[in-house]
Amino acid sequence: MSREKRVKHAKVRLGKLEKREARAGFLFVLPWIIGVILFMLYPLCQSFYYMWFNIRITPLGTKFIYVGTGNFTQIWLENPEFPQQIVTYLWQTIVEVPIIVVFALMIAMMLNGKIRCKGFFRLIFFLPVIIVSGPVMNMLVGEGAATIPAMNVQSIVAALDSFLPGSLASSIGEIFSNMIMILWYSGVQILIFLSALQKIDSALYEAAKIDGGSQWECFWKITLPTIKPMIMLNAVYSVIFLSSNEQNSLINMIESAMFSGTKEKGYGYASAMAWMYSVIVALIVLLFFLLLGSKKDIYDRQVKRHKREMKKEARTAKRIERRGTRNAKKIERARKKRSYRTYDGSGDY
Repeated sequence: MSREKRVKHAKVRLGKLEKREARAGFLFVLPWIIGVILFMLYPLCQSFYYMWFNIRITPLGTKFIYVGTGNFTQIWLENPEFPQQIVTYLWQTIVEVPIIVVFALMIAMMLNGKIRCKGFFRLIFFLPVIIVSGPVMNMLVGEGAATIPAMNVQSIVAALDSFLPGSLASSIGEIFSNMIMILWYSGVQILIFLSALQKIDSALYEAAKIDGGSQWECFWKITLPTIKPMIMLNAVYSVIFLSSNEQNSLINMIESAMFSGTKEKGYGYASAMAWMYSVIVALIVLLFFLLLGSKKDIYDRQVKRHKREMKKEARTAKRIERRGTRNAKKIERARKKRSYRTYDGSGDY
């Protein structure tokens, strides 16, 4: 084995400084790993185990009665409220997520422009994320702060009910009634869009303006393709936030089922409901990922196709070169054989 190959296959040994940096990095990540194991993986495995049982808490201890898929059939056959809430949740999420993302993008583009008091306006739009959480949100919703008083939601629902299904019309009406609260959820998305907009090279806009591009064309040709990954990130974040929000009726239903004192419900019943709800949320996230996921650009495909053609031409050239080398060697060997012979003067070799 040559020296280059021995060096290539030799194990790379880290120095003392690199080992110390690796240990320090692991120590920084260790709290997150412990938190994920204790507060996410363990509860997930525990709830997956609970959903196959009917769990009863008695003075003598906790009793596990295996029911198999009984919790699932009980939810779908004996609890008509759960399917209705699932349908309402689907329509509301599919409609609310684009509203939140578009609003966040509009505000981020305005805050990224040349305006005075940028920090103050950024604070104004991000402040609801800090204040409006938990009991504060419940209190504000109870006081009607999340609604627009001048908006007649009943007339909107009545108008939508004339040409849309009742469940869809009521879902859209619920969105209009909570429009302020929905816009309160866009603080984190605004920050993500701001960071993405500030990373765009200003030379691209200058070159486009020199070529006669308008602001609208710059937005569609430069801004939107550049921040497309952030659009998908904000859409996924919005789905997760709306799905785990304390204002979500499904979360309240699962919580009430968990702490119910009836024999039919309990931890097993609530775990089965939570797992079905998680599957639905995962499907919605997958839907937005398929719609907004980054696809291969046509220029990237052309570059890859050109590289494949260049490699093919290089292999063909090498094949022709090897064939020419073999033919040259054959001709050289034949010439040497003829040079060893002598001419006897009679015209014969």
